[in-house]
Amino acid sequence: MASLSSCWTDFCYYANSKSCDGYVGGFTLICEGKLDFGSFGIQRTIIDVINLVFLFVFYLLLFVCSVRKLQRSVVNKRDRISIVVSICCALISISYLSVGLWNLIARNGEFNGLSWLIELVRGLIWISLSVSLLVHASQPVKIFISAWWVSFALLVSVLHIEILFRTHRIEIFDVLPWPVNILMLFCAFRNFIDLTKEHESLSEPLLEEKEETYQIEVCEANFFSKLSFSWINPLLSRGYLRPLALEDIPSISAEDESSLAYQKFANAWETLIREKSSIDRRNLVLRALTKVYFKENIVIAVCAILRTISVVALPLLLYAFVNYSNQEEENLQKGLVLLGFLIVSKVVESLSQRYWYYASRRCGMRMRSALMVAVYQKQLKLSSLGRQRHSTGEIVNYIAVDAYRMGEFPWWFHSTWSLVLQLFMSMGVLFSVVGLGAIPGIVPLVICGFLNMPFAKIIQKCQSEVMISQDERLRAISEILNSMKIIKLQSWEDKFKSLIESLRGKEFKWLSKQQFLRPYGTVLYWISPTIVSSVVFLGCALFGSAPLNAGTIFTVLATLRSMAEPVRMLPEALSILIQVKVSFDRINTFLLDDELRNDEVRRFPLQNSDKSVTVEAGNFSWVPEIAIPTLRNVELEIKRGQKIAVCGPVGAGKSSILYAMLGEIPKLSGTVSVFGSIAYVSQVSWIQSGTIRDNILYGKPMDADKYDKAINACALDKDINTFDHGDLTEIGQRGINMSGGQKQRIQLARAIYNDADIYLLDDPFSAVDAHTASVLFNDCVMTALAKKTVVLVTHQVEFLSEVDRILVMDGGQITQSGSYEELLMAGTAFEQLVNAHRDSITALGSLNGQGEGESRGIAPVMFNGCSPTKQNSEGEISVKGPPGIQLTQDEEVEIGDVGWKPFMDYVSISKGSVYLSLSILTQLTFVVLQATSTYWLAFAIQIPNMTNSMLIGVYTGVATLSAVFVFFRSLYAAYLGLKASKAFHSVFFFFFFFLLGNELGVNVMFHVPFESFPKVSSDMSILDFDIPFAFVFVAAGVTEVLATIGIMAFITWQVLIVAILAMVGVKYIQGYYMSSARELIRINGTTKAPVMNYAAETSLGVVTIRAFNMVDMFLRNNLKLVDTDATLFFLSNAAMEWLVLRIETLQNLTLFTAAFFLLLLPKNQVTPGLVGLSLSYALSLTGTQILASRWYCSLWNYMISVERIKQFMHIPEEPPAIIEDNRPPSSWPSKGRIELQELKIRYRSNAPLVLKGITCTFQEGTKVGIVGRTGSGKTTLISTLFRLVEPASGKILIDGLDICSMGLKDLRMKLSIIPQEPTLFRGSIRTNLDPLGLYSDDEIWKALEKCQLKTTISALPNKLDSSVSDEGENWSVGQRQLFCLGRVLLKRNRILVLDEATASIDSATDAILQRIIREEFSNCTVITVAHRVPTVIDSDMVMVLSYGKLLEYDEPSNLMATNSSFSKLVAEYWSSCRRNPYQNFSSYQ
Repeated sequence: MASLSSCWTDFCYYANSKSCDGYVGGFTLICEGKLDFGSFGIQRTIIDVINLVFLFVFYLLLFVCSVRKLQRSVVNKRDRISIVVSICCALISISYLSVGLWNLIARNGEFNGLSWLIELVRGLIWISLSVSLLVHASQPVKIFISAWWVSFALLVSVLHIEILFRTHRIEIFDVLPWPVNILMLFCAFRNFIDLTKEHESLSEPLLEEKEETYQIEVCEANFFSKLSFSWINPLLSRGYLRPLALEDIPSISAEDESSLAYQKFANAWETLIREKSSIDRRNLVLRALTKVYFKENIVIAVCAILRTISVVALPLLLYAFVNYSNQEEENLQKGLVLLGFLIVSKVVESLSQRYWYYASRRCGMRMRSALMVAVYQKQLKLSSLGRQRHSTGEIVNYIAVDAYRMGEFPWWFHSTWSLVLQLFMSMGVLFSVVGLGAIPGIVPLVICGFLNMPFAKIIQKCQSEVMISQDERLRAISEILNSMKIIKLQSWEDKFKSLIESLRGKEFKWLSKQQFLRPYGTVLYWISPTIVSSVVFLGCALFGSAPLNAGTIFTVLATLRSMAEPVRMLPEALSILIQVKVSFDRINTFLLDDELRNDEVRRFPLQNSDKSVTVEAGNFSWVPEIAIPTLRNVELEIKRGQKIAVCGPVGAGKSSILYAMLGEIPKLSGTVSVFGSIAYVSQVSWIQSGTIRDNILYGKPMDADKYDKAINACALDKDINTFDHGDLTEIGQRGINMSGGQKQRIQLARAIYNDADIYLLDDPFSAVDAHTASVLFNDCVMTALAKKTVVLVTHQVEFLSEVDRILVMDGGQITQSGSYEELLMAGTAFEQLVNAHRDSITALGSLNGQGEGESRGIAPVMFNGCSPTKQNSEGEISVKGPPGIQLTQDEEVEIGDVGWKPFMDYVSISKGSVYLSLSILTQLTFVVLQATSTYWLAFAIQIPNMTNSMLIGVYTGVATLSAVFVFFRSLYAAYLGLKASKAFHSVFFFFFFFLLGNELGVNVMFHVPFESFPKVSSDMSILDFDIPFAFVFVAAGVTEVLATIGIMAFITWQVLIVAILAMVGVKYIQGYYMSSARELIRINGTTKAPVMNYAAETSLGVVTIRAFNMVDMFLRNNLKLVDTDATLFFLSNAAMEWLVLRIETLQNLTLFTAAFFLLLLPKNQVTPGLVGLSLSYALSLTGTQILASRWYCSLWNYMISVERIKQFMHIPEEPPAIIEDNRPPSSWPSKGRIELQELKIRYRSNAPLVLKGITCTFQEGTKVGIVGRTGSGKTTLISTLFRLVEPASGKILIDGLDICSMGLKDLRMKLSIIPQEPTLFRGSIRTNLDPLGLYSDDEIWKALEKCQLKTTISALPNKLDSSVSDEGENWSVGQRQLFCLGRVLLKRNRILVLDEATASIDSATDAILQRIIREEFSNCTVITVAHRVPTVIDSDMVMVLSYGKLLEYDEPSNLMATNSSFSKLVAEYWSSCRRNPYQNFSSYQ
């Protein structure tokens, strides 16, 4: 060892002596005492100055480029030559730095004082050259770097040639760098050549880039790559060069796929189910996960133990270092051994902790994926009773909240027990150092620990209440979003706004309480070490168990610091584990709920059976406990190929009998047999998000011929042709951008393309006009499905004569069954239905004076081409957008680094700059006081006459004062967060109710997809909980790192050089990491929502999915979505560990350097107190830096939530609700006269006109019918009347007042509407009929009587307080429509709009309701949009629309007297009805 030291000393001596001779670069002014530009020394100095200028400009350019993000957009892979040259430069730099440092430390007195500075400067130059060879630079920077290399190489070469020419010799210190300069010259010329090539062909690298894919999987990586997380380098490199996209993300490894995770969990679950009795089935989910992942967690536990041991060992090493510095004799070997132990301890801590964090989250990801798939799989099997117990929103929560918690569960679990272990081991260290003096310290430690427990419970209580309130609010918001159109039409915004505000107020109350409690927890965390250490010092003084010297004091402080982490984290960990337990219980309950029984329906292959469906002695009930079943005594046999119609009044059980055939309704008794495959078309359209083609194919392979036939049979061909993207047009969530008729026809096309044996059609024609219904019945049911078995539920009596058999239902029983003729002869219920329809047809005939007979005037019209053919049945209004623009629009996503703008937005919107400034200021004060208290200990122990009471008292006072400032720091952060929460929620709330208005109708999807709502709710949660304290923690981390480095540099200032380089490295690595991490978080924001939306979509359409036997396909799709989301979670965590490992390495170098310099310090130069102070701070440097970096990166990622919420602030605002200066009179409208003047409508500024200059007048008190083909503009006209869409030009006047001049509320409150899609809200019958609470029970019962619901509701136990489930699912569609009629009967405005209001009810009920409307609204203007011509035939005036133009507007009798478009529509309807033998009806009576 001595000889090695001697050799190193001699080498440094030689190098510096040559420096004085001018051969290695001594400074001429120093070495020779005069300024001589001809000397080699001054020439070397000039080269050094030039290099320093280049170096300064180089780093300045890098800084500018990092700010402006002028990164290369192509991949420029580092070649081997550049890497080799860079390594050589680094080695030369290390040589110069080593010589300089040795001169500075070991022989500072023997040489000129500036020689070490020259060597350090040259070391800095060479390390910068090494960096310049590796950096990915923009073209200007690359040119500058190349110029630097050329100038340096040429200048050095000229100097060396001159030295050789004049002295005929050259020193080794000049020879070694010279070849490297030559290689740099070569690299420079190669750069110039590459730049020329790039300029000639800029696109080639981009094309090559696209072809490259990175599919590096963890399982394929070698040991070193796994240890250092280098396997993720290709992804981070790509993310640094350009923003990542979803296509850049590698697929997840096979061992992490959700299918494998679910399979393992399912096997364990089934085993436990078999083993456990039906009584004891608690914690089965936890037991199954434990059974699957036990071995993985053993390895994680070993890593956690290693990390705990290494952390606890650090105070002992500090104790040893202080004792070493206190020794009289110098023993460098012993010091180096201590340094070696320190290095080993920190390396073990770093690697074990990194693998623990990474492996636990990877294990958590697998658990999460398994449970997400298990919940999804369960909902596909859930029975009707189970679906009543678990709403769609709750099922989504099981995935989005409960299963998602599993991602962090293993980490928290291992943290909990390892923290307990760390606490007890630290206490052992404390006793080993101070002996009995530690006993008094246990008392405050236990007190602080016990104080944490109730505090944690209160926090947990607040958190639970916040989550409960948040669930309530989100459920309400989700319901309001889905029903926003009816809320706008009815002008109920204030009612629902107050509901959301009250729910948010309740949530905000608990949130405020939780946030204001956090400062007390922070104080408890920081004051605990102060109190405990003071008591321990006092105990040492009283018991005399240990001297109060530097070793004791700083070891105690370091030990208490390692104990503080468990004291702070354990309550939170226990709180998280409690939440996880709740999630386990919720998922456990769900997975054990009732499943659809396989024996509900016996399924047989078609084979040669002549039967399709048989039901024998069937009794079925949605609620088995109810005495009267939903369906009673069902006896049914359907032959193969038969066409069966099911008809009856509203609530008779028509849809339920289809559910019985599907096995969806619980069977009480009897047998159901189905022969062959089933296709099902639901009454309420169920459309998936995706393209039209995807919805029709429904997972089947493309067969062009069959596909075209299905489209044509369902009259979709012209609709598709009008879309700019054809059948690749994107459909929004729940088919929001499709009309009701289009959605129903897409459903039909899906069923036809499926080519099943049995077709169950639940009133598929209610959403289309009479002509289209006729086309669908003929082309679809009777032609395309001619050889299939069809069971058709319908209210269209005109089709009944064409079917083979009719089932008449009433009160849950099949009251009649037979052919059309047989039922007419039998009379009773079927006779009532036919009579009602016949009366409407008679009205048609009477208009033309033909009675019940065939109209001569109509027959020629039919003959001339108006018979039901599909050519005129399609939508007529083009909804084409600009080329390349879909009808739905993806959520906007910021790309790349958006700089400080989100931070500025957060502070400016919340108006929290004062609180942020105060929080940072108090943090700075806190850090200063903390440093002062520890410095006082280091300083005071050296004062001979310092009493123990003075020592401990001053320390305790200053440290306690610092806790006051940390309290205010957290308090100001809480105020900042709450202010921001309130501000952002207000802005979002404003969007929610007042910006969505003009985006409704069919236009909502152009700005905000509803599927982005789950993301916004999680973004609001981040704003509530995370961002404010992230600001504080970043400020705390940065200030504490700077304070730590400052204290270390105060003792050994040389460490500042390494610390600065480490900080520069940390900043670079953070920037490198953030380029990818930012995009990973953003992409992850787009991958989580589809999982939730797909689950919600599946829950709504589970009956259809099961009917088509597509469960496996949907499960596969879900697996893909879960895997994509898991990949982002996995990569985000792996990238974070990659970052932390490198930051730890850099800061550990600073720590090792500080310890090394402390060993080299001459004895008695620095007191042991300062050594202890320096090392105690140095040991915390790595942890503090990681804390700062983690929170810094997290804060940047949290800002993505601010970006997303900001998007909602730029959506066009709807007009004000009330315009004070232009309010209509309270009696307005007194007449109800409506004038349309050159009305033109377009949905977007760049879209074509939808209504094209309509001019007409609806006289006061008249009944106006609006007819036209599907998509002709009828609903658009109604939307304009309510100003859901603003006119592009023209006016609408009501009683002479322009509706665009008044507020929306003033307008909509004076109009009544029964919308096309009936909407009910979760609550009671009373709140659905009278949401504003304006009417008495007596008025409500009268309205119910008029709308034919009084009998049904009177039979319910709770009458008006009877429940209405989500979206009114426990009421039939027809009954929902009647509820909507009840609302307008209560409201009684002068203007009533019926938009397809009776589409889902039978003809008899329709006739009754039309009579009620005529009686109740005799003096009102009634506008009726209807598909059934009889609904509008008795109107005073009829408006005919086509292609958005007004074709006709006249009295029905006048229009029927001519060859008008209306007469053609009537003819089409009549032609479909005349096939029924009404003329022979009397003969059957």
